[in-house]
Amino acid sequence: MSMRSALATFVGKSSLWFLKTFYKGGSSLPGKIALKIDPSILDSLAKDYQVIVITGTNGKTLTTALTVNILKQEFGEVLTNTTGANMLQGIVSTFLSGKKNKHGKNFAVLEIDEASLSKVTKFIKPELFLFTNIFRDQMDRYGEIYTTYQLIVDGASQSPDATILMNGDLPIFNSIDTVNKREYYGFNHELDHEQMAHYNTDGVLCPKCQHILHYKMITYSNLGKYYCPNCDFKRPELDVALTELHEITNTSASFSIEGDTYGIEVGGLYNIYNALAATAVAKHYDISTDAIRKGLAYDEKVFGRQEVININGKKCTLVLVKNPVGLNQVIETMKLAPYNFSLVALLNANYADGIDISWIWDSQLEELAALDIPEVVSGGERHRDMTLRLKVAGISEDRLTEVTSLSDVIKKIDDFSSDHVYILATYTAVLGLRKELTQQGFIKEDN
Repeated sequence: MSMRSALATFVGKSSLWFLKTFYKGGSSLPGKIALKIDPSILDSLAKDYQVIVITGTNGKTLTTALTVNILKQEFGEVLTNTTGANMLQGIVSTFLSGKKNKHGKNFAVLEIDEASLSKVTKFIKPELFLFTNIFRDQMDRYGEIYTTYQLIVDGASQSPDATILMNGDLPIFNSIDTVNKREYYGFNHELDHEQMAHYNTDGVLCPKCQHILHYKMITYSNLGKYYCPNCDFKRPELDVALTELHEITNTSASFSIEGDTYGIEVGGLYNIYNALAATAVAKHYDISTDAIRKGLAYDEKVFGRQEVININGKKCTLVLVKNPVGLNQVIETMKLAPYNFSLVALLNANYADGIDISWIWDSQLEELAALDIPEVVSGGERHRDMTLRLKVAGISEDRLTEVTSLSDVIKKIDDFSSDHVYILATYTAVLGLRKELTQQGFIKEDN
């Protein structure tokens, strides 16, 4: 380590200690400070780690958490960016906080923002990339899905010896050649039957001949066993396959992967993909079935991912939403609830959320109108837009209340007749609500 790197490491670790000790936070600032001193500091910090990078539109955070928990069963401590700081300065902060195992392997499992991947792989050389999915998301930041995919392919190409583990059910992941070796995971749980994706679905054109893709099985959106009826483009052979779905509820699921049965303590079909992805990573490293089962079964909720918060006896499930496909899957999961619930929808449009909010019009919020939801609250910085969208979706005005502050949101929840509440919120709205709940004592400061 050079003198410059040593100084950057010392200053970065000192600032990290100070922020954690006195402010109980500061996930990215220490990394930002260290990078100012040594722009190449990550190269030194990541030395001797086996690095796994997880990127994609949806599912990064939960897939990262599940992967870490599985690896812990076999290898002990695993370095990861649990705070969700997934840009360059956040990754540096993660390595500044790292403690290596005295014996055995040292793994770093990193969730990295799609647009930041190339910046990070200039300095670290992962041995495995996991691509979860690519959906239309934050158009102002990423552009169309093909642009986003090229970003992460370019990022991976800077570590050409690494393997890319991809969601084989997504056509875009089979659309271009890569310098990296590819492995695929996906669903093989149904008998083939001819079908096509919903008409309002992105990414269903064949990348070779531009004909509309057909499917022999669809899980959701454009995910499934696809093929082109006009040329030879089709889903690749899967290296790791989910072979049976046993049960899906709004809070859990059980399934079999290549004959072995597993369970997770989060609901919805989309989260089974996250568990399958984490299992595929584990199988890449020949981790035992028992270790995978234990790793998937933990019930600690990840920040904003079906996180349950008790507000004066109301069980409030907080779910991060940020794009049409994700929101549609959350709605499908809510429909599985065996009890009545009220609803809060919080919409912000800051840089971290995506300034373009047109995505709410591409989501299937109309599905909510068919549910027996007694009270609906719209809020967030763009509360007027969310109110209009819910009205157009068919939510009657006698059930819908618009609020302008997060403290008023909490008051409304307290007045709900339902014991269960779903809170759907964009990223900065999740942060703001959790801060307000912490100040009011509903969340402990160390959570």
